[in-house]
Amino acid sequence: MTAPAEVTAAPRTAPEAVSRVHTDLFIGGTWTPAAAGGRFNVVNPATGDVLARVADADADDARRALETAAAHQAEWAATSPRSRSEILYRAHRLIMDRVDEIATVMTAEMGKPLAEAKGEVAYGAEFFRWFAEEAVRIGGDSTTTGDGSHRIVVSRQPVGPCILITPWNFPLAMGTRKIGPAIAAGCTMVLKPAELTPLTTLLLADILVEAGLPAGVLSVVTTSDPSTVVTEWMESGLARKISFTGSTEVGKLLLRQAAGTVMRTSMELGGNAPFIVCADADIPRAVDGLMFAKMRNIGQACTAANRVFVHRSVIDEFSEAFAAKMAGLRVGDGAADGVQVGPLVEPKAVEKVSTLVSDAVAKGATVLCGGENHDGPGFFYPPTVLTGVGLDADLMRTEIFGPVAAIIPFGNADEPDDPAADDEVLALANDTPWGLVGYLFSQDVDRCARLSAALETGMVGVNTGAVSNPAAPFGGVKESGLGREGGRVGIEEFLDMKYTATPIPRR
Repeated sequence: MTAPAEVTAAPRTAPEAVSRVHTDLFIGGTWTPAAAGGRFNVVNPATGDVLARVADADADDARRALETAAAHQAEWAATSPRSRSEILYRAHRLIMDRVDEIATVMTAEMGKPLAEAKGEVAYGAEFFRWFAEEAVRIGGDSTTTGDGSHRIVVSRQPVGPCILITPWNFPLAMGTRKIGPAIAAGCTMVLKPAELTPLTTLLLADILVEAGLPAGVLSVVTTSDPSTVVTEWMESGLARKISFTGSTEVGKLLLRQAAGTVMRTSMELGGNAPFIVCADADIPRAVDGLMFAKMRNIGQACTAANRVFVHRSVIDEFSEAFAAKMAGLRVGDGAADGVQVGPLVEPKAVEKVSTLVSDAVAKGATVLCGGENHDGPGFFYPPTVLTGVGLDADLMRTEIFGPVAAIIPFGNADEPDDPAADDEVLALANDTPWGLVGYLFSQDVDRCARLSAALETGMVGVNTGAVSNPAAPFGGVKESGLGREGGRVGIEEFLDMKYTATPIPRR
Protein backbone atom coordinates (compact mmCIF):
# COMPACT_ATOMS: atom_id res chain seq x y z
CA MET A 1 0.00 0.00 0.00
CA THR A 2 1.37 3.40 -0.97
CA ALA A 3 1.61 6.47 1.20
CA PRO A 4 -1.34 8.87 1.21
CA ALA A 5 -1.35 11.07 -1.87
CA GLU A 6 -0.38 14.69 -1.47
CA VAL A 7 -3.39 16.97 -1.90
CA THR A 8 -2.99 20.27 -3.75
CA ALA A 9 -4.88 23.08 -2.06
CA ALA A 10 -6.38 26.27 -3.50
CA PRO A 11 -7.40 29.54 -1.82
CA ARG A 12 -10.28 29.00 0.63
CA THR A 13 -12.46 31.81 -0.68
CA ALA A 14 -15.63 31.46 -2.75
CA PRO A 15 -15.07 32.41 -6.41
CA GLU A 16 -16.62 35.68 -7.53
CA ALA A 17 -18.68 33.73 -10.07
CA VAL A 18 -20.48 31.96 -7.21
CA SER A 19 -21.49 35.24 -5.58
CA ARG A 20 -23.27 36.29 -8.79
CA VAL A 21 -25.55 33.24 -8.93
CA HIS A 22 -29.20 33.76 -7.92
CA THR A 23 -29.96 31.70 -4.82
CA ASP A 24 -33.76 32.04 -4.70
CA LEU A 25 -36.37 29.81 -6.33
CA PHE A 26 -37.11 30.49 -9.99
CA ILE A 27 -40.87 30.28 -10.52
CA GLY A 28 -42.91 31.84 -13.29
CA GLY A 29 -39.95 33.82 -14.59
CA THR A 30 -39.29 35.44 -11.20
CA TRP A 31 -36.62 34.86 -8.57
CA THR A 32 -38.42 34.46 -5.26
CA PRO A 33 -37.55 33.29 -1.73
CA ALA A 34 -39.10 30.11 -0.38
CA ALA A 35 -42.54 30.75 1.10
CA ALA A 36 -41.39 29.75 4.59
CA GLY A 37 -38.12 31.70 4.25
CA GLY A 38 -35.87 28.69 4.74
CA ARG A 39 -32.39 28.29 3.27
CA PHE A 40 -29.77 25.53 3.20
CA ASN A 41 -26.00 25.49 2.76
CA VAL A 42 -24.10 24.58 -0.38
CA VAL A 43 -20.60 23.38 0.55
CA ASN A 44 -17.31 23.31 -1.35
CA PRO A 45 -16.21 19.65 -1.09
CA ALA A 46 -12.55 20.61 -1.48
CA THR A 47 -12.56 22.66 1.71
CA GLY A 48 -15.79 21.98 3.59
CA ASP A 49 -16.55 25.71 3.52
CA VAL A 50 -20.03 27.10 2.83
CA LEU A 51 -20.29 28.60 -0.66
CA ALA A 52 -23.86 29.89 -0.57
CA ARG A 53 -27.22 29.60 1.16
CA VAL A 54 -29.97 28.59 -1.24
CA ALA A 55 -33.76 28.88 -0.93
CA ASP A 56 -35.26 25.79 0.73
CA ALA A 57 -38.61 25.00 -0.87
CA ASP A 58 -41.49 23.14 0.75
CA ALA A 59 -44.71 21.60 -0.58
CA ASP A 60 -46.37 25.00 -1.02
CA ASP A 61 -43.52 26.23 -3.22
CA ALA A 62 -43.59 22.98 -5.18
CA ARG A 63 -47.33 23.27 -5.79
CA ARG A 64 -47.02 26.85 -6.97
CA ALA A 65 -44.26 25.92 -9.42
CA LEU A 66 -46.19 23.04 -10.95
CA GLU A 67 -49.42 25.04 -11.16
CA THR A 68 -47.44 27.68 -13.05
CA ALA A 69 -46.15 25.06 -15.48
CA ALA A 70 -49.66 23.68 -16.04
CA ALA A 71 -51.08 27.15 -16.62
CA HIS A 72 -48.52 27.88 -19.35
CA GLN A 73 -48.60 24.49 -21.10
CA ALA A 74 -51.17 25.23 -23.79
CA GLU A 75 -49.60 28.53 -24.79
CA TRP A 76 -46.10 27.07 -24.91
CA ALA A 77 -47.23 24.02 -26.91
CA ALA A 78 -48.73 26.38 -29.48
CA THR A 79 -45.41 28.13 -30.21
CA SER A 80 -43.77 27.30 -33.50
CA PRO A 81 -41.04 24.66 -33.64
CA ARG A 82 -38.71 27.27 -35.13
CA SER A 83 -39.26 29.60 -32.16
CA ARG A 84 -38.37 26.84 -29.71
CA SER A 85 -35.39 25.89 -31.83
CA GLU A 86 -34.03 29.45 -31.85
CA ILE A 87 -34.25 29.67 -28.06
CA LEU A 88 -32.12 26.53 -27.77
CA TYR A 89 -29.61 27.82 -30.32
CA ARG A 90 -29.26 31.08 -28.38
CA ALA A 91 -28.88 29.20 -25.09
CA HIS A 92 -26.14 27.04 -26.64
CA ARG A 93 -24.22 30.13 -27.74
CA LEU A 94 -24.63 31.83 -24.37
CA ILE A 95 -23.34 28.78 -22.52
CA MET A 96 -20.30 28.57 -24.75
CA ASP A 97 -19.66 32.28 -24.25
CA ARG A 98 -19.64 31.70 -20.47
CA VAL A 99 -17.65 28.48 -20.23
CA ASP A 100 -15.18 29.79 -17.65
CA GLU A 101 -17.88 31.22 -15.39
CA ILE A 102 -20.05 28.10 -15.45
CA ALA A 103 -17.08 25.77 -14.96
CA THR A 104 -15.87 27.80 -11.99
CA VAL A 105 -19.25 27.51 -10.28
CA MET A 106 -19.45 23.80 -11.05
CA THR A 107 -16.00 23.05 -9.69
CA ALA A 108 -16.69 25.03 -6.54
CA GLU A 109 -19.88 23.15 -5.64
CA MET A 110 -19.16 19.69 -7.07
CA GLY A 111 -15.37 19.36 -6.92
CA LYS A 112 -14.36 18.14 -10.36
CA PRO A 113 -11.17 19.65 -11.82
CA LEU A 114 -11.68 22.88 -13.70
CA ALA A 115 -10.54 21.41 -17.03
CA GLU A 116 -13.07 18.61 -16.68
CA ALA A 117 -15.80 21.07 -15.70
CA LYS A 118 -15.12 23.01 -18.89
CA GLY A 119 -15.48 19.78 -20.80
CA GLU A 120 -18.86 19.18 -19.20
CA VAL A 121 -19.99 22.69 -20.15
CA ALA A 122 -19.20 21.99 -23.82
CA TYR A 123 -20.83 18.55 -23.62
CA GLY A 124 -23.91 19.91 -21.87
CA ALA A 125 -24.30 22.83 -24.27
CA GLU A 126 -24.33 20.41 -27.19
CA PHE A 127 -27.64 18.94 -25.99
CA PHE A 128 -29.24 22.32 -26.59
CA ARG A 129 -27.81 22.50 -30.10
CA TRP A 130 -28.83 18.90 -30.82
CA PHE A 131 -32.42 19.42 -29.72
CA ALA A 132 -32.59 22.80 -31.45
CA GLU A 133 -32.18 20.77 -34.62
CA GLU A 134 -34.68 18.12 -33.53
CA ALA A 135 -37.37 20.68 -32.67
CA VAL A 136 -38.09 21.39 -36.33
CA ARG A 137 -38.07 17.69 -37.29
CA ILE A 138 -40.96 16.43 -35.20
CA GLY A 139 -42.73 14.35 -37.79
CA GLY A 140 -45.87 12.35 -38.38
CA ASP A 141 -47.36 9.94 -40.87
CA SER A 142 -50.32 9.45 -43.15
CA THR A 143 -51.76 6.23 -44.48
CA THR A 144 -54.96 4.63 -45.66
CA THR A 145 -56.67 1.75 -43.88
CA GLY A 146 -56.45 -1.61 -45.53
CA ASP A 147 -60.08 -1.57 -46.62
CA GLY A 148 -59.70 1.93 -48.07
CA SER A 149 -62.44 3.38 -45.90
CA HIS A 150 -60.42 5.84 -43.77
CA ARG A 151 -57.40 8.06 -43.96
CA ILE A 152 -55.15 7.83 -40.87
CA VAL A 153 -53.06 10.87 -39.94
CA VAL A 154 -50.51 10.31 -37.16
CA SER A 155 -49.19 13.34 -35.27
CA ARG A 156 -47.05 13.96 -32.21
CA GLN A 157 -47.93 16.40 -29.46
CA PRO A 158 -46.11 17.52 -26.29
CA VAL A 159 -46.83 15.19 -23.41
CA GLY A 160 -47.53 18.11 -21.05
CA PRO A 161 -45.99 19.47 -17.85
CA CYS A 162 -42.85 17.54 -16.91
CA ILE A 163 -41.04 16.86 -13.66
CA LEU A 164 -37.27 16.88 -14.15
CA ILE A 165 -34.98 15.63 -11.37
CA THR A 166 -31.23 15.90 -11.89
CA PRO A 167 -28.27 14.43 -9.96
CA TRP A 168 -25.29 16.20 -8.42
CA ASN A 169 -22.50 14.61 -10.46
CA PHE A 170 -23.10 16.36 -13.81
CA PRO A 171 -25.03 19.46 -12.73
CA LEU A 172 -25.04 21.18 -16.13
CA ALA A 173 -25.21 18.28 -18.59
CA MET A 174 -27.97 16.41 -16.79
CA GLY A 175 -30.02 19.60 -16.82
CA THR A 176 -29.52 20.33 -20.51
CA ARG A 177 -30.11 16.68 -21.43
CA LYS A 178 -33.62 16.94 -19.94
CA ILE A 179 -34.48 20.59 -20.55
CA GLY A 180 -33.37 20.49 -24.20
CA PRO A 181 -35.88 17.90 -25.47
CA ALA A 182 -38.66 19.28 -23.25
CA ILE A 183 -38.26 22.75 -24.79
CA ALA A 184 -37.98 21.28 -28.29
CA ALA A 185 -41.14 19.22 -27.83
CA GLY A 186 -43.17 22.09 -26.35
CA CYS A 187 -43.42 20.90 -22.74
CA THR A 188 -43.36 23.11 -19.65
CA MET A 189 -41.20 21.94 -16.75
CA VAL A 190 -40.50 21.99 -13.05
CA LEU A 191 -36.92 21.04 -12.23
CA LYS A 192 -35.43 19.98 -8.90
CA PRO A 193 -31.63 19.95 -8.91
CA ALA A 194 -29.68 17.91 -6.38
CA GLU A 195 -29.32 19.74 -3.07
CA LEU A 196 -25.54 19.20 -3.14
CA THR A 197 -25.06 21.09 -6.43
CA PRO A 198 -27.93 23.52 -7.14
CA LEU A 199 -25.87 26.56 -8.17
CA THR A 200 -25.00 25.40 -11.69
CA THR A 201 -28.69 24.75 -12.41
CA LEU A 202 -29.69 28.17 -11.09
CA LEU A 203 -27.09 29.74 -13.36
CA LEU A 204 -28.47 27.72 -16.27
CA ALA A 205 -31.96 29.06 -15.58
CA ASP A 206 -30.59 32.60 -15.78
CA ILE A 207 -28.99 31.79 -19.15
CA LEU A 208 -32.28 30.44 -20.50
CA VAL A 209 -34.02 33.67 -19.50
CA GLU A 210 -31.38 35.60 -21.43
CA ALA A 211 -31.95 33.25 -24.38
CA GLY A 212 -35.61 34.25 -24.46
CA LEU A 213 -37.37 31.34 -22.76
CA PRO A 214 -40.84 32.66 -21.83
CA ALA A 215 -41.82 33.01 -18.18
CA GLY A 216 -43.54 29.94 -16.79
CA VAL A 217 -42.00 27.39 -19.16
CA LEU A 218 -39.30 26.39 -16.67
CA SER A 219 -39.31 26.66 -12.90
CA VAL A 220 -36.36 25.61 -10.73
CA VAL A 221 -37.13 24.52 -7.18
CA THR A 222 -34.24 23.94 -4.79
CA THR A 223 -34.83 22.07 -1.56
CA SER A 224 -33.12 20.14 1.21
CA ASP A 225 -36.25 17.94 1.45
CA PRO A 226 -36.59 16.29 -1.98
CA SER A 227 -39.21 13.79 -0.84
CA THR A 228 -41.71 16.48 0.17
CA VAL A 229 -41.30 18.52 -3.00
CA VAL A 230 -41.31 15.61 -5.43
CA THR A 231 -44.20 13.80 -3.73
CA GLU A 232 -46.28 16.98 -4.04
CA TRP A 233 -45.57 16.99 -7.77
CA MET A 234 -46.13 13.27 -8.28
CA GLU A 235 -49.49 13.24 -6.50
CA SER A 236 -50.80 16.48 -8.00
CA GLY A 237 -52.34 15.02 -11.14
CA LEU A 238 -50.98 18.03 -13.07
CA ALA A 239 -47.70 16.52 -14.26
CA ARG A 240 -47.79 14.12 -17.19
CA LYS A 241 -44.18 12.97 -17.26
CA ILE A 242 -41.20 12.52 -14.98
CA SER A 243 -37.58 12.32 -16.12
CA PHE A 244 -35.26 11.20 -13.32
CA THR A 245 -31.55 10.50 -13.10
CA GLY A 246 -30.38 8.96 -9.85
CA SER A 247 -30.30 5.80 -7.80
CA THR A 248 -32.26 2.67 -8.64
CA GLU A 249 -33.81 2.70 -5.17
CA VAL A 250 -35.30 6.17 -5.65
CA GLY A 251 -36.25 5.36 -9.24
CA LYS A 252 -38.34 2.41 -8.10
CA LEU A 253 -40.14 4.64 -5.58
CA LEU A 254 -40.91 7.20 -8.29
CA LEU A 255 -42.19 4.48 -10.63
CA ARG A 256 -44.65 3.38 -7.94
CA GLN A 257 -45.77 6.97 -7.48
CA ALA A 258 -46.06 7.51 -11.24
CA ALA A 259 -48.44 4.57 -11.47
CA GLY A 260 -50.99 6.57 -9.45
CA THR A 261 -51.67 8.88 -12.40
CA VAL A 262 -50.23 6.64 -15.14
CA MET A 263 -47.48 9.18 -15.77
CA ARG A 264 -44.92 8.83 -18.58
CA THR A 265 -41.49 7.99 -17.14
CA SER A 266 -37.85 8.20 -18.14
CA MET A 267 -35.52 6.60 -15.61
CA GLU A 268 -31.73 6.74 -15.88
CA LEU A 269 -30.70 4.75 -12.83
CA GLY A 270 -27.67 3.00 -11.40
CA GLY A 271 -24.96 1.00 -13.09
CA ASN A 272 -22.40 -1.69 -12.36
CA ALA A 273 -20.38 -1.45 -15.55
CA PRO A 274 -18.10 -4.34 -16.57
CA PHE A 275 -14.83 -3.48 -18.32
CA ILE A 276 -13.48 -6.49 -20.21
CA VAL A 277 -9.86 -6.79 -21.33
CA CYS A 278 -9.41 -9.84 -23.53
CA ALA A 279 -6.14 -11.69 -24.05
CA ASP A 280 -5.68 -10.10 -27.49
CA ALA A 281 -6.39 -6.53 -26.36
CA ASP A 282 -4.14 -3.61 -27.22
CA ILE A 283 -2.96 -3.11 -23.64
CA PRO A 284 -1.91 0.58 -23.82
CA ARG A 285 -5.21 1.41 -25.49
CA ALA A 286 -7.14 -0.58 -22.89
CA VAL A 287 -5.29 1.20 -20.07
CA ASP A 288 -6.15 4.58 -21.55
CA GLY A 289 -9.76 3.48 -22.02
CA LEU A 290 -10.03 2.44 -18.40
CA MET A 291 -8.48 5.69 -17.21
CA PHE A 292 -11.33 7.55 -18.88
CA ALA A 293 -14.10 5.08 -18.04
CA LYS A 294 -13.01 4.89 -14.40
CA MET A 295 -11.74 8.38 -13.58
CA ARG A 296 -14.15 10.63 -15.45
CA ASN A 297 -15.78 12.79 -12.79
CA ILE A 298 -13.51 11.27 -10.11
CA GLY A 299 -15.26 7.94 -10.65
CA GLN A 300 -18.59 9.47 -9.66
CA ALA A 301 -20.55 8.51 -12.76
CA CYS A 302 -23.16 5.86 -13.50
CA THR A 303 -21.09 4.97 -16.58
CA ALA A 304 -17.91 4.43 -14.54
CA ALA A 305 -16.17 1.09 -15.01
CA ASN A 306 -17.04 -0.74 -11.80
CA ARG A 307 -15.73 -4.29 -12.33
CA VAL A 308 -12.58 -4.70 -14.43
CA PHE A 309 -12.26 -8.22 -15.84
CA VAL A 310 -8.79 -8.92 -17.28
CA HIS A 311 -7.63 -12.14 -18.91
CA ARG A 312 -5.02 -13.90 -16.77
CA SER A 313 -2.53 -13.99 -19.64
CA VAL A 314 -2.26 -10.17 -19.62
CA ILE A 315 -3.39 -9.24 -16.13
CA ASP A 316 0.07 -8.49 -14.71
CA GLU A 317 1.06 -6.28 -17.64
CA PHE A 318 -2.27 -4.47 -17.58
CA SER A 319 -2.45 -4.00 -13.80
CA GLU A 320 1.08 -2.62 -13.51
CA ALA A 321 0.59 -0.13 -16.35
CA PHE A 322 -2.79 1.00 -15.07
CA ALA A 323 -1.62 1.33 -11.44
CA ALA A 324 1.35 3.43 -12.55
CA LYS A 325 -0.96 5.88 -14.33
CA MET A 326 -3.39 6.04 -11.40
CA ALA A 327 -0.59 6.63 -8.90
CA GLY A 328 0.71 9.51 -11.02
CA LEU A 329 -2.54 11.49 -10.95
CA ARG A 330 -2.46 14.79 -9.08
CA VAL A 331 -5.10 15.06 -6.35
CA GLY A 332 -6.41 18.32 -4.95
CA ASP A 333 -8.86 21.19 -5.12
CA GLY A 334 -10.30 21.16 -8.61
CA ALA A 335 -9.72 24.91 -8.85
CA ALA A 336 -5.94 24.52 -8.44
CA ASP A 337 -3.66 24.40 -11.47
CA GLY A 338 -2.74 20.95 -12.70
CA VAL A 339 -5.15 18.99 -10.49
CA GLN A 340 -6.51 15.86 -12.18
CA VAL A 341 -8.56 14.34 -9.35
CA GLY A 342 -10.78 16.48 -7.16
CA PRO A 343 -12.63 15.62 -3.95
CA LEU A 344 -15.63 13.37 -3.63
CA VAL A 345 -18.87 15.26 -3.20
CA GLU A 346 -19.50 14.71 0.52
CA PRO A 347 -18.11 12.87 3.56
CA LYS A 348 -20.58 10.00 3.12
CA ALA A 349 -19.07 9.31 -0.30
CA VAL A 350 -15.59 9.01 1.20
CA GLU A 351 -16.87 6.72 3.93
CA LYS A 352 -18.60 4.47 1.39
CA VAL A 353 -15.53 4.13 -0.84
CA SER A 354 -13.21 3.54 2.11
CA THR A 355 -15.52 0.84 3.50
CA LEU A 356 -15.70 -0.93 0.12
CA VAL A 357 -11.90 -0.95 -0.19
CA SER A 358 -11.45 -2.26 3.35
CA ASP A 359 -13.97 -5.03 2.71
CA ALA A 360 -12.23 -6.09 -0.53
CA VAL A 361 -8.82 -6.18 1.17
CA ALA A 362 -10.22 -8.19 4.07
CA LYS A 363 -11.47 -10.71 1.50
CA GLY A 364 -8.11 -11.10 -0.19
CA ALA A 365 -7.61 -8.16 -2.56
CA THR A 366 -4.23 -6.48 -2.91
CA VAL A 367 -3.80 -2.69 -3.05
CA LEU A 368 -1.46 -1.64 -5.86
CA CYS A 369 -1.83 2.09 -5.20
CA GLY A 370 -3.90 4.39 -3.03
CA GLY A 371 -6.19 2.95 -0.38
CA GLU A 372 -5.39 5.50 2.35
CA ASN A 373 -7.83 8.09 3.70
CA HIS A 374 -6.91 11.78 3.56
CA ASP A 375 -6.49 13.52 6.96
CA GLY A 376 -6.73 17.18 5.90
CA PRO A 377 -9.67 19.39 4.94
CA GLY A 378 -11.98 18.38 2.11
CA PHE A 379 -13.53 15.10 1.09
CA PHE A 380 -10.67 13.39 -0.73
CA TYR A 381 -9.87 9.77 -1.54
CA PRO A 382 -6.82 8.83 -3.62
CA PRO A 383 -6.91 6.96 -6.93
CA THR A 384 -6.84 3.31 -5.88
CA VAL A 385 -6.22 0.07 -7.75
CA LEU A 386 -7.14 -3.30 -6.27
CA THR A 387 -6.13 -6.58 -7.85
CA GLY A 388 -7.10 -10.13 -6.98
CA VAL A 389 -10.59 -8.92 -6.04
CA GLY A 390 -12.84 -11.79 -5.01
CA LEU A 391 -16.35 -12.27 -6.32
CA ASP A 392 -17.60 -12.06 -2.72
CA ALA A 393 -16.36 -8.47 -2.25
CA ASP A 394 -19.11 -5.94 -1.60
CA LEU A 395 -17.89 -3.66 -4.40
CA MET A 396 -18.84 -6.34 -6.90
CA ARG A 397 -22.52 -5.79 -6.05
CA THR A 398 -22.76 -2.02 -5.72
CA GLU A 399 -21.69 1.13 -7.53
CA ILE A 400 -18.33 2.23 -6.16
CA PHE A 401 -18.87 5.86 -7.20
CA GLY A 402 -15.31 6.84 -6.47
CA PRO A 403 -11.73 6.60 -7.81
CA VAL A 404 -11.32 2.88 -7.10
CA ALA A 405 -10.70 0.25 -9.78
CA ALA A 406 -11.33 -3.39 -8.91
CA ILE A 407 -9.45 -5.84 -11.15
CA ILE A 408 -10.79 -9.41 -11.41
CA PRO A 409 -9.03 -12.18 -13.39
CA PHE A 410 -10.72 -14.52 -15.84
CA GLY A 411 -9.60 -17.23 -18.24
CA ASN A 412 -6.56 -19.51 -18.20
CA ALA A 413 -3.15 -17.81 -18.40
CA ASP A 414 -1.78 -20.71 -20.48
CA GLU A 415 -4.66 -20.69 -22.97
CA PRO A 416 -5.21 -17.13 -24.20
CA ASP A 417 -7.22 -18.32 -27.22
CA ASP A 418 -9.60 -20.60 -25.32
CA PRO A 419 -13.16 -19.57 -26.33
CA ALA A 420 -14.41 -20.76 -22.95
CA ALA A 421 -12.92 -17.58 -21.49
CA ASP A 422 -15.45 -15.51 -23.42
CA ASP A 423 -18.32 -17.49 -21.91
CA GLU A 424 -16.77 -17.15 -18.47
CA VAL A 425 -16.39 -13.38 -18.60
CA LEU A 426 -19.85 -12.87 -20.09
CA ALA A 427 -21.37 -14.77 -17.19
CA LEU A 428 -19.42 -12.62 -14.75
CA ALA A 429 -20.24 -9.37 -16.53
CA ASN A 430 -23.97 -10.10 -16.75
CA ASP A 431 -24.23 -11.31 -13.16
CA THR A 432 -25.84 -8.10 -11.91
CA PRO A 433 -29.34 -6.61 -11.78
CA TRP A 434 -28.03 -3.49 -13.56
CA GLY A 435 -27.36 -3.06 -17.25
CA LEU A 436 -26.38 0.47 -18.17
CA VAL A 437 -23.06 0.19 -20.03
CA GLY A 438 -20.26 -2.27 -20.66
CA TYR A 439 -16.76 -1.85 -22.09
CA LEU A 440 -14.88 -4.35 -24.21
CA PHE A 441 -11.29 -4.35 -25.48
CA SER A 442 -10.18 -6.87 -28.09
CA GLN A 443 -8.48 -6.74 -31.52
CA ASP A 444 -10.62 -9.60 -32.84
CA VAL A 445 -13.54 -8.15 -34.80
CA ASP A 446 -15.64 -11.28 -34.47
CA ARG A 447 -15.07 -11.47 -30.72
CA CYS A 448 -16.05 -7.80 -30.33
CA ALA A 449 -19.27 -8.39 -32.24
CA ARG A 450 -20.11 -11.55 -30.30
CA LEU A 451 -19.38 -10.18 -26.83
CA SER A 452 -20.97 -6.77 -27.37
CA ALA A 453 -24.17 -8.44 -28.59
CA ALA A 454 -24.25 -10.71 -25.55
CA LEU A 455 -23.61 -8.03 -22.92
CA GLU A 456 -26.86 -7.26 -21.11
CA THR A 457 -26.46 -3.48 -21.25
CA GLY A 458 -28.07 -0.57 -23.05
CA MET A 459 -24.70 0.73 -24.26
CA VAL A 460 -21.33 -0.82 -25.13
CA GLY A 461 -17.98 0.84 -25.66
CA VAL A 462 -15.84 -1.28 -28.00
CA ASN A 463 -12.16 -0.33 -27.67
CA THR A 464 -13.20 2.99 -26.14
CA GLY A 465 -13.93 4.22 -22.64
CA ALA A 466 -16.23 7.01 -23.85
CA VAL A 467 -19.90 6.31 -24.59
CA SER A 468 -21.75 9.52 -23.70
CA ASN A 469 -22.65 11.74 -26.65
CA PRO A 470 -25.69 13.94 -27.38
CA ALA A 471 -26.12 12.13 -30.71
CA ALA A 472 -26.50 8.75 -28.99
CA PRO A 473 -29.53 7.25 -27.18
CA PHE A 474 -28.23 7.11 -23.60
CA GLY A 475 -29.90 4.58 -21.30
CA GLY A 476 -29.87 1.08 -19.87
CA VAL A 477 -31.77 -2.17 -19.43
CA LYS A 478 -32.80 -4.24 -16.42
CA GLU A 479 -32.66 -2.12 -13.23
CA SER A 480 -30.61 0.60 -14.91
CA GLY A 481 -33.73 2.29 -16.18
CA LEU A 482 -36.37 2.97 -18.80
CA GLY A 483 -36.31 5.20 -21.86
CA ARG A 484 -33.47 6.98 -23.62
CA GLU A 485 -31.94 10.46 -23.44
CA GLY A 486 -30.22 12.01 -26.44
CA GLY A 487 -30.05 10.84 -30.01
CA ARG A 488 -32.93 10.92 -32.45
CA VAL A 489 -35.20 9.13 -29.98
CA GLY A 490 -34.53 11.53 -27.09
CA ILE A 491 -37.32 13.90 -28.07
CA GLU A 492 -39.81 11.03 -28.40
CA GLU A 493 -39.78 10.68 -24.61
CA PHE A 494 -41.52 14.08 -24.43
CA LEU A 495 -44.11 13.49 -27.15
CA ASP A 496 -47.44 11.67 -27.24
CA MET A 497 -48.63 10.02 -30.43
CA LYS A 498 -52.13 10.69 -31.71
CA TYR A 499 -53.89 9.47 -34.79
CA THR A 500 -56.94 10.94 -36.47
CA ALA A 501 -59.22 8.80 -38.63
CA THR A 502 -61.22 10.50 -41.38
CA PRO A 503 -63.66 8.64 -43.63
CA ILE A 504 -62.79 8.65 -47.32
CA PRO A 505 -65.93 9.53 -49.32
CA ARG A 506 -67.08 6.87 -51.73
CA ARG A 507 -67.56 8.02 -55.30
